[in-house]
Amino acid sequence: MADRPLRILQILRAPVGGLFRHVYDLTHELAARGHQIGIVGDSLHTDALTEERLGKLRPLSPLGIHSLPIPRVFGVGDLTTPFRVRALADKLAIDVLHGHGAKGGFNARVARIGAKQRVALYTPHGGVLNYAAGSPAGVAFRLIERALIGVTDAFVFESAFAQRAFHKQIGVPKSPNPVIHNGVTPAEFEAITPYSDAADFVFIGEFRPVKGIKFLLDALVGVRAPDGRPATLAMAGGGPELEAIKAQIASLGLQERVTLLGVKPARPTLHLGRCLVVPSLAESLPYVILEGAAAGLPVIATDVGGVSEIYGPTAASLLPAADAGALQRTMQAALDDPTAAAHEAELRLAHIRAGFSVAHMADQIEALYRQVLVTRRQD
Repeated sequence: MADRPLRILQILRAPVGGLFRHVYDLTHELAARGHQIGIVGDSLHTDALTEERLGKLRPLSPLGIHSLPIPRVFGVGDLTTPFRVRALADKLAIDVLHGHGAKGGFNARVARIGAKQRVALYTPHGGVLNYAAGSPAGVAFRLIERALIGVTDAFVFESAFAQRAFHKQIGVPKSPNPVIHNGVTPAEFEAITPYSDAADFVFIGEFRPVKGIKFLLDALVGVRAPDGRPATLAMAGGGPELEAIKAQIASLGLQERVTLLGVKPARPTLHLGRCLVVPSLAESLPYVILEGAAAGLPVIATDVGGVSEIYGPTAASLLPAADAGALQRTMQAALDDPTAAAHEAELRLAHIRAGFSVAHMADQIEALYRQVLVTRRQD
């Protein structure tokens, strides 16, 4: 067991956001180590983008990519898919069922019941905690989570913040439930040099209220470069708040200072700004901060979720959320004293390099797989 390659089924509902980035990185790293991987995703809601993302996993998944009905909230698939996953796991001689997100975790753990030859792990990625506690879905999902704790061989939390929230709202598992931070790739640790015409600041993310863009634009109004010119901002992203953001830019007279880039991948976009700003009102462990900091860029961020874990020795510089005044002062300081901002970025980079690499993440998850398999088969 200690040496042989494992046969692993990664189960997720939809390939979106940080959850998909985590599954992709983990699958890539585990496949490079010789493990055999299969993927289970949802067949109910698919589109060209979903197919494109899953297509990236196909070369890494010799056990196949399998589409089964996984409804977003509640549906018939919740009654049938776990048993289809169990049958698939039997057919493929799976050792590890690893569920990601609320529905991936549900299917992995129900499929594991009664199968002593395999284990089920669960990474919530927010999961059930994304539903309001008093909502019908929130109440139902929390009851299900509590019922499934006993058949979960291990939990993986991407941040201590997520772990604390789960313990508080669901309960403290008796099974292993370590914090294993997400990581970035070696290429992402290569330094970024902003273009000569880069904006003073760059924002990369979805245009939703929780991202705090309103406060960023309010803060930008009064920020000036040392030579007195108004500071500039490049913004990459899209989403339901796009029109409201355009209206706010116009009402604040920022049309000449803010460039809307549309949806762009993070790393190339980092070249377009001299300092990354992440003014979120809520987060878990945002990849964009990891990517910006790993590239050596100064980062301004709010003290939400697990961001302080990324910041490490520089956590004292985090800002309160929803505070345009504090954001403005910090943005101004970054322009007034770029040497201090660069020094802080160096400290943060050293912290991330030590504990937030994809290899380090996969080392810990691989070891956890083997640990719980031994425990399961000894029971």
